[in-house]
Amino acid sequence: MRFLLRPGWLAFIAVVIGFAVACYTLLAPWQFGREAQRDAEQQAIDASYHTPPVPLAELTSAGTGVTPALEWRQATVSGTYVSDAEALVRLRVVDGKPAFEVLTPFRTDDGRLITVDRGYVSTPSGSQVPGFAAAPPGPVTLTGRLRVNETDPQNRPVSVLDGHRQLYAADSRALAAATNLDLEPGYLQLSADQPGVLGPLPVTVSTSGAPFTNFSYALQWLTFGAIAIFAMAYFVRLELLQRRGKDRRAERTALRQALAGDDDEPEPRERPARDETPLTDHSGRQ
Repeated sequence: MRFLLRPGWLAFIAVVIGFAVACYTLLAPWQFGREAQRDAEQQAIDASYHTPPVPLAELTSAGTGVTPALEWRQATVSGTYVSDAEALVRLRVVDGKPAFEVLTPFRTDDGRLITVDRGYVSTPSGSQVPGFAAAPPGPVTLTGRLRVNETDPQNRPVSVLDGHRQLYAADSRALAAATNLDLEPGYLQLSADQPGVLGPLPVTVSTSGAPFTNFSYALQWLTFGAIAIFAMAYFVRLELLQRRGKDRRAERTALRQALAGDDDEPEPRERPARDETPLTDHSGRQ
């Protein structure tokens, strides 16, 4: 099996082993972790339906904001909307249709500044901002679910289009930077029938439109890793069989030649002796 030490085979084996290791140590565990995270979120949502709303001050202190342990908990706040610092989250999809989410800062009675997600408004395109109702003025009491901030992977800046601030993620940090307000981390997603709510957002774990669960993707990566190893073993075995076949054909050819006498070396032919008799002319002179 010395052929395995050739550069081409060494590169092939390295790629296959590297891919298999990545499948079993990185890709599959990552998908298993995503599945566990989705299960934990679903359990938190289910638990929130059996837990009555409580004042925000009882769940988190001022400045702390929403932590992952509090996500999906129902909370109530009283205060007034800060409508002039409102922003839209673009490129959203709700029920398969393009939409904008509306984020409006809210000042609570105890002086805290939080972000309220008032829900969504449908749009005929991903860029055209439709008309929507303004937040009500004056004191109101809101009930909603606590959410942690999203993060824009591309870290795109806040833009102003059609007279509206526009973000690429529901992120109170980006809104705070754009409005110079000291907004707390996270936001409150309004429930239905609340003052200022637009289209209530569905209370579900995001699947990003994937037709399969993360668990099935993890199994696929495990399967791909196993297939790569078996394929490598198959090609190595195929190469061995081909080489053995060539060796056997060479042996049979040599045997046939030996039986037919084709391998005997021909005897060297004798060269005729040269006539060293000196030439003479007709006069008898040498």
